[in-house]
Amino acid sequence: MTKDTVVAFRAPEGFSPDPLTDLLRQGARELIAQAVEAELNVFLTAHADQTDGAGRRRLVRHGHLPERDIQTGIGAVPVKVPRVRDRAPEGGRLRFTSTILPPYLRRSKSIEELLPWLYLKGISTGDFSEALAALLGPDAPGLSASTITRLKADWWDDYERWSKRDLSARRYVYFWADGVYFTPRMDEDRQCMLVIIGADEWGNKDVLGLIDGFRESTQSWRELLLDMKRRGLEAAPKLAVGDGAMGFWAALHEVYGKTGVQRCWVHKTANVLNAMPKSVQPKAKAHLKDIWMAETKADADAAFDFFVEAYGVKYDRAVKCLTKDRADLLAFYDFPAEHWKHIRTTNPIESTFATVRHRTTKTKGCLSRQTALAMTHQLMLSAKKKWRKLDGQNRLPEIIEGIEFRDGIKHESKAA
Repeated sequence: MTKDTVVAFRAPEGFSPDPLTDLLRQGARELIAQAVEAELNVFLTAHADQTDGAGRRRLVRHGHLPERDIQTGIGAVPVKVPRVRDRAPEGGRLRFTSTILPPYLRRSKSIEELLPWLYLKGISTGDFSEALAALLGPDAPGLSASTITRLKADWWDDYERWSKRDLSARRYVYFWADGVYFTPRMDEDRQCMLVIIGADEWGNKDVLGLIDGFRESTQSWRELLLDMKRRGLEAAPKLAVGDGAMGFWAALHEVYGKTGVQRCWVHKTANVLNAMPKSVQPKAKAHLKDIWMAETKADADAAFDFFVEAYGVKYDRAVKCLTKDRADLLAFYDFPAEHWKHIRTTNPIESTFATVRHRTTKTKGCLSRQTALAMTHQLMLSAKKKWRKLDGQNRLPEIIEGIEFRDGIKHESKAA
């Protein structure tokens, strides 16, 4: 008997067998079959009283359509859809269509949402097959480079239809605005995506505007706001939340002059701390939090004055950065307390793009303008499904009516 100390490794291009994944796929196949069977039974029961000319039941089972694979997050799952025969199609043929497995479905929604994320993360079109094979298994048909190219074209068509939709049917109370940079994959460093999210009178958040702009210039923001107004958004929002990009505020005052201003506390905190030594930043950050977490505006003013007095001598640049926007930083106190956590920051935009926008290294294959817009639109649609409504939805009609709020509490007299 020979002894061999050489360890044999599996070829890098191969995939290890995974009994657990195989079991999950088998379970998924059975569950899908049961769900589609239940759909069919409901369909047959709904038409059970219909008969043909010979008095027989009009609808009967008629085998299955050819088996097809659906690409899912656990790989390809083979499925079959039952077929129905209509014995009396004179008045129009009745067909069974599954809502779970509609015709021509080839991949689950989770896979559709994965593709734009991978693209913006740096995966090039030609590398998609390899990347998806590693995620979904070696048999991932229909996800070749040509398929991805077709999908990108479809996403651009979706964006163009979305960007021309009518906005006149809804009233928006709040705006959140920000410029989102995708430096690693944009061939022009100064190019960015200008995003506006709105909260309507029922507390629903929606993406209102998305265009590419030259940095965050006034002209670029003006074009976006005017386009929204042209498509029916005539009523000005009551409050807009954004960072210190002066281009947005200048354009906002031109297009929606009566809108209030709330500066984002996250951006402001970062800007103030950047003007201070790292050793001081933790304590200064806690004192800044005392301002925007105060129960009343009077308490916030007191905490504001303390910060100025405590740090003004040594760190005048940081204090000047804070005090120049004092009124705009405390505007949220004139709105319902239930909304404060929503309107103190641009978090709806920040959280959506947090995992993408902070990359700083270039990857091969820069995004074109068209592709960047289409990909960003897909990201926003994906993120929108997980957005929660605003708290205190009953306060939104009161804001529209002009009811006054002081320290977050409704005041009896109405605003003039």
